[in-house]
Amino acid sequence: MTTLTLAAAQSIAIAGDLPGNIARHLAFIRAAAAQGVQWLVFPELSLTGYEPTLAAELAIVPDSPLLQPLRELARELGVTAVVGMPIRLSAAGPLLIGALVLAADGSLAVYSKQHLHAGEEQVFTPGVGGANLALAEERMALAVCADFSQASHARAAARSGASIYAAGVLIGEQGYAADSALLQGYAAEHAMLVLMANHGGPTGGWVSAGRSAIWGPDGRLIVAAAGTGDMLLIARRDAGRWSGAQAKVEGL
Repeated sequence: MTTLTLAAAQSIAIAGDLPGNIARHLAFIRAAAAQGVQWLVFPELSLTGYEPTLAAELAIVPDSPLLQPLRELARELGVTAVVGMPIRLSAAGPLLIGALVLAADGSLAVYSKQHLHAGEEQVFTPGVGGANLALAEERMALAVCADFSQASHARAAARSGASIYAAGVLIGEQGYAADSALLQGYAAEHAMLVLMANHGGPTGGWVSAGRSAIWGPDGRLIVAAAGTGDMLLIARRDAGRWSGAQAKVEGL
């Protein structure tokens, strides 16, 4: 097997501050590149914070020039970054919770959250998901928070040939035990590496548990954050064996 390095960006979001959050994402991408990361996944709505009341005014079309600094850095450093943002696929389209794939080759792909939490339907429309991402022989399937609460979502990812299941989430302390157990179970059941990128601080009135984690395809924990705060969680496969590491992000 070829060497593979991927990471969860446990990031703190500043409510509604797109320029400030872009600057923080740039710092994460630089830190990831310094660790040789190829795929970097951020939490749900990482670029705005989980702020449903602000989402309509902050929403962008996926190819918005606002994201150009992130796309340029991702291409320059060879890191594919998956960032969270409220989106509309057209100017008059429905409001979606998006995960935008800013690829290392300069391309752009879109995943939209398929399964909404109770109450989110008052603001957002269910999305349609998105295609798997490819890197050499690997296939990554994306999920945004409540998507993974549906066992059928992870099952469909495995049947589509995904070897990695990556979820950008907002999980509080109360739900953490059950949700992390569910994700760990998918890793073991479907023989997929499972990555969970959680918010590193409070957002939208919710207190995130942090504790982002990555589990190997045998269900064993590779690496996890001890709590909240900005943190890079790295999983690296070399000669078929997985190892984990944590890295701080300079400038935050």
